[in-house]
Amino acid sequence: MKFGLFYELQLPKPANAEQWDPDAERRIFHEMLEQVALADSLGFDFVFEVEHHFLEEYSHSSAPELMMAALSQRTKNIRLGHGIVLTPPGYNHPARVAERISALDILSNGRVEFGSGESASEMELGGFGVERRMKKAMWEEATREITNMMTSTPYPGFEGEFFSMPARNVIPKPLQKPHPPLWVAASRRETTMVAARLGMGSLGFGFETPEELGERALEYYRLVREELMPIGHAINPGLAVLNTFMMADTDEEAMRRSANGPAFFSYSLGYYYNPATGGNHKPGEANVYADFLARAEETAGAQAQRGGFLSAAEIAAGEPTDEVQKALYRAARSGNAIGTTETLRRTLAKYEEQHLDVMIFVAQCGDRKHEHIMESIETFGKELLPEFKERHLTQQRPWRAEQLKGVDFPINSSI
Repeated sequence: MKFGLFYELQLPKPANAEQWDPDAERRIFHEMLEQVALADSLGFDFVFEVEHHFLEEYSHSSAPELMMAALSQRTKNIRLGHGIVLTPPGYNHPARVAERISALDILSNGRVEFGSGESASEMELGGFGVERRMKKAMWEEATREITNMMTSTPYPGFEGEFFSMPARNVIPKPLQKPHPPLWVAASRRETTMVAARLGMGSLGFGFETPEELGERALEYYRLVREELMPIGHAINPGLAVLNTFMMADTDEEAMRRSANGPAFFSYSLGYYYNPATGGNHKPGEANVYADFLARAEETAGAQAQRGGFLSAAEIAAGEPTDEVQKALYRAARSGNAIGTTETLRRTLAKYEEQHLDVMIFVAQCGDRKHEHIMESIETFGKELLPEFKERHLTQQRPWRAEQLKGVDFPINSSI
């Protein structure tokens, strides 16, 4: 199993103020650079950063290509993942995406992971005029053509349902051939299976349990073998899962340091992705964090405690059945990758046993402190990462090779 960090660049407003401190955005941008540089020096494999727009407090990551470019000059080995680029043309013209991904691949000496997706928040869809019912078709058409732009000299042009352009040579071309590894955002099981058929890695944003992951892994790799219809010119078979992350000398201290991070992550995500709240958000005026704190006792605060160190049966008993609501519930839990070295060794081994390819840690979220995140990254990198790296080479890679027997399409996975 490989490991990465995940960034939304969350920035809650002060609960008792209308706006942020003037230095707040500068601070979180530079803290992310420090955190990823440390992770790179310790051997972490990936960093993934989202692209979101207008989602105040939940995500200030509207220009991830600039953060990735900065990281390309501050790091040496860590893979730089777009997790994800919004590819419906209303957000980003496909040619511009191809140009930016290729330029970053050159700057980073071939370390880019190209994740794509659609988003579902009314703030973003409405802000860019993207029609909700057509967004998945837009994503597929644009993403397919982006890979063609990165591999064709010249690109012959395209007359599509959602965008058209004449023949042009889209430059530069990426260093990785035929293009960087492809991923897609997958908060639902069905999207993970679409990823398999299209030859893409699945960025699992549903906070799946080890048992769910095991079932999905077997079905995912079966579909790669039997129903592959690649969207690109090389496939990237792989399953990644998100987990909230914080370490300390005791489980209780790790929970304390985790603070409102997981609960605010869940609350603000649900706030923007629920049309009843996100669709009525007052830009520049609302204070999502203050609202979160006001409701904490009855909602997010209770959820944050629910997962702590309860049994799997106790946790499952309180879960919603809807997949999206279940993901929000799990995001709010303080468990899994929160605790001591021994706690994480024990819980992460369960994912390893189910053949997870990549575990992605959500460390920077809510009101967590930079120094606690840095300490957690260092502790994990020194005390746990080496043993998982060794087993990835000796156990997971042979298992993957067995699963991919008979697949004759080119593979350009970094896993």
